[in-house]
Amino acid sequence: MLEDTLKLVLDTAHGTPCASLPRSLDALFASLAQAESAEHAASVEDEIWAQWLHYPQPLAREALERAEQAIAGRDFEQAGRLLDRIVEDFPDYAEAWNKRATLRFLQGRDSDSVHDIGRTLMLEPRHFGAICGFAQICLRQDRGDLALFALQRAHALHPTMDSVNEAIAQLATRTSGPAH
Repeated sequence: MLEDTLKLVLDTAHGTPCASLPRSLDALFASLAQAESAEHAASVEDEIWAQWLHYPQPLAREALERAEQAIAGRDFEQAGRLLDRIVEDFPDYAEAWNKRATLRFLQGRDSDSVHDIGRTLMLEPRHFGAICGFAQICLRQDRGDLALFALQRAHALHPTMDSVNEAIAQLATRTSGPAH
């Protein structure tokens, strides 16, 4: 389960985003990789998230917004129904797959979450949020080695993300430390 998705994580540099994603993301990711300050990177990251949330069909966007509200209100059953419907009706909506992966993570359904992360990365190989979610699952499964690989890839996409940089440092220390 984890290894198959790890292959997608490691191949993100060569993947092609799906056609429903705006081409403006290419320039945003180039800007994110070259950001000279945390403030600039945060601004670019906000725009990337806005682009990921956008979808050509208003019904899909509205349903995703309702699903996010249900997740925030911890109404996981309602969120699941909404997200299942969105990914069925709009299978190329990468952010819907990512939100369902998040929901499933919160429910402790790691295998299902990893599946949805894989779908997210097939549609948007640069999705650093999905990659970080995959790393969290790896950590929960005591696979710090896989988490480290994933976080290093997230760092390559978003070099100024403090939480990722801190986690990489901790995992690198843990994996290179003395054997017990």
